[in-house]
Amino acid sequence: MSNISRKLLGAAGVIALVACTGSGADAGAVQSASSKSSQVRSISAADKKKGAEAHPQLLQEFGGAYTGPQVAYVVGVGQNIAVQSGLGDARSDFTVTVLNSPVNNAFAIPGGYVYITRQLMALMNDEAEMAGVLGHEVGHVAARHSQKRQKAARRNSILGVLGQIGAQVLLGDSALGRIGQEIFGTGSQLLTLKYSRKQEYEADDLGIQYLATAGYDPRGVSTMLESLAAQSAIDARAAGRDARSTPAWASTHPDPARRVSRAAINADKFRISGGKRNRDIFLQNLDGVLYGDDPKQGVIEGNSFLHPDLKLKFTVPNGFAMQNGARAVSISGSGGQGQFTTGAYSGDRARYIDSAFQVLAGSGKSIAHGGIQNTRVNGIPAFYAQARVSSNNSQVDVTVFAYEFSKSSAFHFATIAPAGKGSVFSPMYQSIRKISTKEAAGIKARKIDVVTVKRGDTISGLASKMAYDSYQQQRFLVLNRMRGNQRLQPGQKVKIVTY
Repeated sequence: MSNISRKLLGAAGVIALVACTGSGADAGAVQSASSKSSQVRSISAADKKKGAEAHPQLLQEFGGAYTGPQVAYVVGVGQNIAVQSGLGDARSDFTVTVLNSPVNNAFAIPGGYVYITRQLMALMNDEAEMAGVLGHEVGHVAARHSQKRQKAARRNSILGVLGQIGAQVLLGDSALGRIGQEIFGTGSQLLTLKYSRKQEYEADDLGIQYLATAGYDPRGVSTMLESLAAQSAIDARAAGRDARSTPAWASTHPDPARRVSRAAINADKFRISGGKRNRDIFLQNLDGVLYGDDPKQGVIEGNSFLHPDLKLKFTVPNGFAMQNGARAVSISGSGGQGQFTTGAYSGDRARYIDSAFQVLAGSGKSIAHGGIQNTRVNGIPAFYAQARVSSNNSQVDVTVFAYEFSKSSAFHFATIAPAGKGSVFSPMYQSIRKISTKEAAGIKARKIDVVTVKRGDTISGLASKMAYDSYQQQRFLVLNRMRGNQRLQPGQKVKIVTY
């Protein structure tokens, strides 16, 4: 939450590898994707214009562009794989950007714009996997999936959910139970334009095809999907969730094991002798990349969120997960959903609360809330209001709980919970506090450290150096796509996360 912009979180209808949900039939043979790729339309002037307009907004939304020395390498790989799609004749037709985001994500938009987060790069183990992910995303654009699914797009924030209350389309069909699955990203998930199962398979197939034509080992797609599934499980356990119910792999999404095996089988149809993986050069460029939250945007430590610049901290209840965004922190769990953000404040509490509810209601709508209550939380002046909203024979409680940090600065939680159960967030409201300068200075950035295995090194020994208090060995194994019974070899390169 980079200094929390005064403008609330906007829409970003983007395409991601890790959290596309939907339904549909199997895409079938790779040849189907191959034949469709021959019908690809080149990037149009209109697409270039739309892409150029969306690009700065996406940069703002996803933490800005990462500026490490690795960027030129990633751009070269991305342009090389993107040109295989036939969307453009030259590598310069594509703008590849590394995003300074702690979320495992990659996406592409029409106009030749391709994005990958530094976090997803860290999960990869070679260049073929990175090229495969980027190829998958370009494949979505080449197959014009976004146009076909545009009607299913939803806004990338709680505002997109709560904004539907006024239109009475939030509830029904167990929507409250689906909010965490379809609207909020946790761990390896991020809300995206939803794609059908068929479209996800087709994008996998195109990514495999692009890898082969670029001279890579086409199995890079399947091995990366395997790592993503494993990382999702770790993220779920770390957040206190059942790993088997991780939202990224909802029942409407292609089963992860099925998707991995399918990609592996289809890769054999394109497999070429000597297909490159380029592990060493990839790891060389990955060394030193920022991992996890950027302290400038605030960090998530276990169940707590801390922001060194704003000097604040809050804690979510057990079983709830957080995802830090450029403009807000999203909070999700089976008992409700929420977001921590801000708005324009000039000392008028009533106006601030009214404005927050108006944003939640959406343009032309309104939410009638109760009276504003005043209190103090850990010495901070606080004020809040609640509303009960009915829709499709169901009811939910919507709460805006705000804090005055100064006469010109305020922050608030916006939450939604089943009617009568809004108290699940009470401990969170009461947890916010200011942190000291010393405490803020102690918030450190994590980074990827590529190390060379020495004689006598073990998995458990290297895993103990991971900059985490929990799941150290599991995180190490997932990060390096390894099994617990594997033996390390002297001279082998592995990744650890350090401060």
